[in-house]
Amino acid sequence: MPQPNHLADIIYFDGLTADEYRYIHQHSTLHSYSSGEIIFLEGESALGLWVVEKGRVKIFKVSVEGQEHILHLRSPGKTFNDIGALDGGANPASAAALSTEVQTWLIPRELILTVLERNPLVAVNVIRLLAMRVRSLVGQIEDLTLYSVIVRLARFLLRQEENPDLRGPGVTRTAVAAHLNTTPQTISVALRELEKAQAISYDRHQITIVRPDILRGIALL
Repeated sequence: MPQPNHLADIIYFDGLTADEYRYIHQHSTLHSYSSGEIIFLEGESALGLWVVEKGRVKIFKVSVEGQEHILHLRSPGKTFNDIGALDGGANPASAAALSTEVQTWLIPRELILTVLERNPLVAVNVIRLLAMRVRSLVGQIEDLTLYSVIVRLARFLLRQEENPDLRGPGVTRTAVAAHLNTTPQTISVALRELEKAQAISYDRHQITIVRPDILRGIALL
């Protein structure tokens, strides 16, 4: 049986049988959102594990001053709100549609726990994925605390080449600024500096890496 689209690339369910995939698919619900629409808010009870089927989703927190900081960007085939789904607590951050049309599947928390109890392979997969997420967060904290905006932007552009979550519809200059904890104006200045260094070329809609070696040097990698 072909795997349902929303399960095909999820590390959690790698190695499950066709019957197990079918069972999860039958108990998942599909939700649609337009750009900017809230999927859930920080502090609300977590309903389960969310999976992007179409479009882009941003996971974010808002400071007491009202400034938005994007923690993660998620593309098709990727999960979000993993922690809330696994520990049964409140949502640790908010989620909203980033692109024009977004479709997400919700896999109920009880179903996730049932699959974990029945299949040790899934438990190992969960450990692998959470370890990857922790590494990513540690890298984000390091970038934000140790490096300038131009270094952070250079690193982001290099990661874009490898990670589909970081590119595509909705990943605007404003979204990049919120992800790198700066302003769109500062991102524009940094882009001009990278272009002057001949690392990239860009216009309003397209950024092209011209010299990866120069960009890696600016990124201190």
